[in-house]
Amino acid sequence: MTELPTDSGVNALLTACRNVSTDPDERARASIDRSGYVPGGIPDGIVYAESVDDVVETLRLASLYRVPIVPRGAGTGLAGGSAATAGNVVLDVSRLNRIISIDPVEQQAVVQPGVLNAEVNAATAEYGLFYAPDPASTAICSIGGNVATNAGGMWCAKYGVTRESVLSLQVVLADGQILKTGRNTIKGVSGYDLNALIIGSEGTLGVVVEATLRLRPKPLHTATVAAYFANPAAAAQAASAIIAARIQPAILEFIDGGTLAAVDAMMGTDHSSRGNAFLLAQTDGYGALLEQQVLIEAITPFALSIEQTDDDGRAAELVAARRNAIPALQLLGRVSIGDIGVPRKRLADAVQGLAEITARTGVKIFVIAHAADGNLHPMVVVGHNESITEGPAKVALGEMFHLAQRLGGTLTGEHGIGLLKRDWLEEEVGSLSLELQKKIKAVFDPLGILNPGKGI
Repeated sequence: MTELPTDSGVNALLTACRNVSTDPDERARASIDRSGYVPGGIPDGIVYAESVDDVVETLRLASLYRVPIVPRGAGTGLAGGSAATAGNVVLDVSRLNRIISIDPVEQQAVVQPGVLNAEVNAATAEYGLFYAPDPASTAICSIGGNVATNAGGMWCAKYGVTRESVLSLQVVLADGQILKTGRNTIKGVSGYDLNALIIGSEGTLGVVVEATLRLRPKPLHTATVAAYFANPAAAAQAASAIIAARIQPAILEFIDGGTLAAVDAMMGTDHSSRGNAFLLAQTDGYGALLEQQVLIEAITPFALSIEQTDDDGRAAELVAARRNAIPALQLLGRVSIGDIGVPRKRLADAVQGLAEITARTGVKIFVIAHAADGNLHPMVVVGHNESITEGPAKVALGEMFHLAQRLGGTLTGEHGIGLLKRDWLEEEVGSLSLELQKKIKAVFDPLGILNPGKGI
């Protein structure tokens, strides 16, 4: 182990905790997530928690010595929420990775925060169940991070985001106390909803050490539609037509032409030869094929071509185009993934507005979207050595937010505020709301040691 940092509080904490690292390479890796944000320094050390007691003791000592703690799981966040810098100690919970129990009758799973999202579905599939929130990073993102950001994913079109699928939590507070939120029943309105408050709080109120997840019956039938369009506006109009037809697809995803080309280059596929925009839709349940036909009727006036299938293998190939969109763009440069939300009927306006931002700023913006709920991911791509937090890229990010605001939308649908979006938070929520949020933060974390500078 390398020499411990000289700061007395940090030094005392790292000396007292188990499973500590001050290796410079490990600290550098723990300083960043997948947002493209690069902090000005690296954390002073890392504590690898292997039990709830490790988390309790770390936070107790952090409170005693006034040491800022940055909770971290898989490190796949997209807003700088787990980024850490000098003076911070990272509390890594990725080794808390047990699936504690699965109850197929109550359709619940109890898991630790380091369990990967995909591992939950692999474990529950044998019972004919699944966990609905499925970010594109499902194979590498952890449940603790999903809870911290209220993550969504493709299935959120029908089944909702993380908040709708987490029944209860165990949370270690800043002083080391363990708080139980929620309950193990589907219904329950006793007291304020602290469970919902913790979900999406980005590790600023406490560190999640256990989650009781609500599972769903796996649909027996799935029907998939892949549609190609002459331009993104036509695809966005088709998505709005699906919503207007009162269909509830399980998946409804939008990909623009530039992103399709990047996916083709990485995967060897030919999507971009068929159109300059793409919609992927899935209906499920006993009426999947009937809904599929209504969906096709809704989009036919806008589409160049439509492919439909109920073959699981072909469906997986089509879904892979969406899941691989971000990795494909990361081959082109540093990527900052936006996360704006707009009313669903304004999806086409948002797509057009993003094209205008590219024209004004010269910044390359690629667009994918969870079209069923109006959640767009405009992705700024700059050179591998260029900054996303200053210059034209920062201007483009600001314009994205103002576009969403003009259309009646939001700065972030599912990735959180983190460090990247703090500049625009008050403009969206208002000064009174922000002041109340700061007071709530002070109740949970009076010393301000939990993930400082993030969220609010």
